[in-house]
Amino acid sequence: MMGRKAIILNHECMRMNANKPTNPLPVLYYIHDPMCSWCWAFRPVWIRMQALLPDDVAVKCLLGGLAADSNVVMDAETQAMIRRHWRVIEKRVPGTRFNDDFWTRCSPRRSTYPACRAVIAARQQDQRLEDAMIFAIQQAYYLQARNPSDEDVLIDLALSIGLDRNQFHQDLHAPDIQAAFMQEMHMARHIGAHSFPSLIYKSHGGYRAIPVDYNHADVMIAHL
Repeated sequence: MMGRKAIILNHECMRMNANKPTNPLPVLYYIHDPMCSWCWAFRPVWIRMQALLPDDVAVKCLLGGLAADSNVVMDAETQAMIRRHWRVIEKRVPGTRFNDDFWTRCSPRRSTYPACRAVIAARQQDQRLEDAMIFAIQQAYYLQARNPSDEDVLIDLALSIGLDRNQFHQDLHAPDIQAAFMQEMHMARHIGAHSFPSLIYKSHGGYRAIPVDYNHADVMIAHL
């Protein structure tokens, strides 16, 4: 039986391969942060891309960690900068929506690590609910004007997707969850991901970046 940390680290996001061939499968790594606005915009085409992938390509998600733990409220300049990013994204990726009420209802902090740990904690309870937790965080942040930097929000979201509250709360603060998160961030940087979202393809030729296209899944498939 795999130990707890092995369960946390050995995962695939949204798309599982049942067969285990002798030779390692090619792997497409998706490096993201659940509170990255560009990752939110990329979500629809990322789902389409996975549906188009060849069966022999495994998909693995790595949490890149956009902003470290902080209790400091963003200054006005930082808030304005992020709001400008939202407007740019809405123009560049048609159909992407943001709720500006977030900036008046919440005390925004530049802190995404709690949400990243929440995704790993969800995965720890049930690997099938990893993406549900990611989507719940994104909807809360971008559509519902709730702050996923806050622990009580993360706990509510965990309950909404069917996770056990006490176990989730415990895992949020567990050393092995933090260790798994640190390992994922280290691996993401090691394989060449320095922005979010990033796609890194691993094959017999090594690692190479796949240019992210926010509107056309087939363009990215062609790069494989």
